[in-house]
Amino acid sequence: MLRTLFAAALLATPALADGHLPDLGGRTVVIATEDAYPPIQFKDPATGEAIGWEYDFMAEAAQRLNFEPDYAKTSWDGMIAAVGQGEYDMGMTGITIRDDRREAVDFSAPYMTSQMMMIVRGDEERFDDAASFAADPDLLAAAQPGTTPFYVTVYEILDGDEANPRISLFETFGAGLQALRAGDVDLALSDSTAANGYVAASDGGLKIVGEPLGTEQFGFIFPKDGDAELVAAMDAVIADMEADGTLEALNTKWFLEYSFGE
Repeated sequence: MLRTLFAAALLATPALADGHLPDLGGRTVVIATEDAYPPIQFKDPATGEAIGWEYDFMAEAAQRLNFEPDYAKTSWDGMIAAVGQGEYDMGMTGITIRDDRREAVDFSAPYMTSQMMMIVRGDEERFDDAASFAADPDLLAAAQPGTTPFYVTVYEILDGDEANPRISLFETFGAGLQALRAGDVDLALSDSTAANGYVAASDGGLKIVGEPLGTEQFGFIFPKDGDAELVAAMDAVIADMEADGTLEALNTKWFLEYSFGE
């Protein structure tokens, strides 16, 4: 019922209301996605449908800006390079805005700001912060290659060695979280909004420990020095949706109200 009501509210928004947003003329925009970062974007376990915060955002953006989204599934490892080289019009999968990535792609304005948090099993008592985790050589951390969690784990918690055997790499964040719950690793890192959602849905199986390990902002990516009109339009609709409360409604739906048990 929540999803139906939310969708109806979005569809009630007039396209290009007041004429203050750019009109992309009904063009098709090819968007690279990964579908492996709940609740930002993921496959519904019941239906297999690709859903999440970014999909709801993009559906609303498409209406307000007058374009047709065409989603192209790709892996995280190659997404930034592929978008940067123009294989796709843009990319989305909870991508942290970083200066080194700006060398390969252009970013939109931030659509979300979050903090990196430590997720552990609900009964974890061996450590309660980054320092005590680092001090125990038997403890393992899950990470995805090339992601912000990977760099935070290596450079801020451990010894700066990317080949440290205490780092267990997983193709998707979901796989790393499953390994944590199974006891194969002892720590996973996620942004605070997603982390709170995972913990709330875990029925006591997960908890957050320690202080935030840094602040990050998420943005959409575009080919380097590519379609300035599309970037400007996306920046405009992000600002519009922040101003009218749509971004906050999306946060409430996906990080507080969505049940991963459905």
